[in-house]
Amino acid sequence: MADRTARILHSIEEISSAEWNACANPAVAGAYNPFLRFEFLHALEASGSAVAKTGWQPFHLALEEESNLLGVVPMYLKNHSQGEYVFDYAWADAWHRAGGNYYPKLQCSVPFTPATGRRLLARDGTEDTERLLLGACIQVADQMKVSSIHLTFLPEHQWQLAAELGYLRRMDSQFHWHNPGYQSFDDFLADLSSKKRKNLKRERREALANGIEIDWLTGSDLTEAHWDAFYRFYVDTGSRKWGSPYLTRRFFSLISETMAEDILLILCRRDGRYIAGALNFIGGDTLFGRNWGCIEDHRFLHFETCYYQAIDFAIHRGLAKVEAGAQGGHKVARGYLPEATYSAHWIRDAGFRSAVADYLERERQHVQEDIEYVEERTPFKSTIDLDSFRETRVVKLDAGSD
Repeated sequence: MADRTARILHSIEEISSAEWNACANPAVAGAYNPFLRFEFLHALEASGSAVAKTGWQPFHLALEEESNLLGVVPMYLKNHSQGEYVFDYAWADAWHRAGGNYYPKLQCSVPFTPATGRRLLARDGTEDTERLLLGACIQVADQMKVSSIHLTFLPEHQWQLAAELGYLRRMDSQFHWHNPGYQSFDDFLADLSSKKRKNLKRERREALANGIEIDWLTGSDLTEAHWDAFYRFYVDTGSRKWGSPYLTRRFFSLISETMAEDILLILCRRDGRYIAGALNFIGGDTLFGRNWGCIEDHRFLHFETCYYQAIDFAIHRGLAKVEAGAQGGHKVARGYLPEATYSAHWIRDAGFRSAVADYLERERQHVQEDIEYVEERTPFKSTIDLDSFRETRVVKLDAGSD
């Protein structure tokens, strides 16, 4: 690091969108990820969603060499563990009871977004630069005297790389739907066992039985009226689940202004008014399900809107995968398979680090066993090779196809 400089950005506006995006989604880095875009992260800050007042102080790292930007890390100085989806409350409690201060900590992530993606945004996409970024994070943590650094929802190769530099490895799991090349929803149904196929068809019929119609909205079709409706659903559901919704109304307007082509808003209508909806983001090969809400309760409508409509859209667009968010073992019966998720953690205190490392070793084993257990009980026919579903073998439909 002698001839390089790690600079902290207390607002993403301290760097140009062009420079950030050149690191976030370089051609050498694989599939495009909308959550890493300057526009998405800027909307979180400009809307007051991820700011110091909410406990997400922007603390982005920019690594430079002779004024040339080598890479960036989306990072936040945090005084709580909310909105992360990788839970370390027990760690914080243990360290506080031992007389230490767990907060503030450094969080390398996309706020409120449990979607896997690069966290070490090397402009050249190389492991050498990713190592430099990992090392720079540790140097910043040392200077700040924080208790820990947490890189969450990493791709597996960055997870392994972090371990080489002394970060502790953690695993969890989500449920993702994979597209081996379907041309229609019926193709997907044909791969399910007879009983599961009948159950799924029944759920879809019952979800729309009360005269409910569904709209797909993206790009220029999105209006402020649509966002007004969706925000009502989001606030109603969010306040019941965790008390205070993370995202402000302005956030949705900002992303609609700057990245509308990356958005799929699925809205449900009954008797001429919207009653429910799900927000998704469109990546290079993945549809990311993010937020759901409703103001009327209809049996199976959540499954239809968040899971089956997402599958329909992914097939239509020729996307390889649907990530439907965190948790939810009920997704397995709807054709979603268990997938490991990865996080890496640097802990300052050697004794505390050793205790956490021991816990994580046992936790990883349990997670792997759970994944294997669920894979033996999927809704697919016994003749289906699940590994083939995880390969990207998608043939895109013609632009005019329905």
